[in-house]
Amino acid sequence: MQLSENQPAGIEISLWQYSRSERDWNRWMRSLSPDERDRAATYRFERDRASFIAGRYLLRRLLSGYVATVPSKVVLATDEHGKLSFEGSDRLQFSLSNADGLVAVAVASGCERIGIDCERADTEIEEVTLDAYCSLEEQRWLDELPAHERARAAVELWTLKESHLKALGVGLREDPRNFVFSRRVGIPVMIGDRDRRWHHRLIESGSQHVVALAACCQSGLPGISTRLFQDDSMPSE
Repeated sequence: MQLSENQPAGIEISLWQYSRSERDWNRWMRSLSPDERDRAATYRFERDRASFIAGRYLLRRLLSGYVATVPSKVVLATDEHGKLSFEGSDRLQFSLSNADGLVAVAVASGCERIGIDCERADTEIEEVTLDAYCSLEEQRWLDELPAHERARAAVELWTLKESHLKALGVGLREDPRNFVFSRRVGIPVMIGDRDRRWHHRLIESGSQHVVALAACCQSGLPGISTRLFQDDSMPSE
């Protein structure tokens, strides 16, 4: 499978507030691989099943635009840590995240690693989880915030750390407290990080979700474009 001349200009982020219709879910399933369909069937809750189906459907729709094939023919591979890759191409980096009601996909060229994460802004993060995720400095910063700001700030920290771990491809095998973020300068910055290839951003979602991006790029952060995906075509498979 070869890349076409159509390549992402920097980092392209697609956000999709997908349909709640089971009829649409069944249509999207036709673009998934047999393994993905089997996995979708294992989800106990309808909400989780819809989120998984929508995520894989959007990812396949986007990646198919960079190769001469249809979404169902895109070959996705999974490494031993569960990280997805685009089989036959090491030039494109991508990351997928699902949250209730939203799918976020980032596709990039010119980056060594990329990760994206999205969570509902009203997610309640328990204190015990914050203790396991945040450094003492981050916890002090959260404690200093007004109560009405603290909950969202905690979700923002969560998504920033998740996006970084996804970019690394290690998940929770790496202690998230090792990555300490500061928001005092506006743009999220990892404190004490000397690797200037890493860049982090909070992305405007246009919905009740927090979206965070992590990118490792040798030549500086390329341009970031964000679009709201519209499922306006019928499947060709």
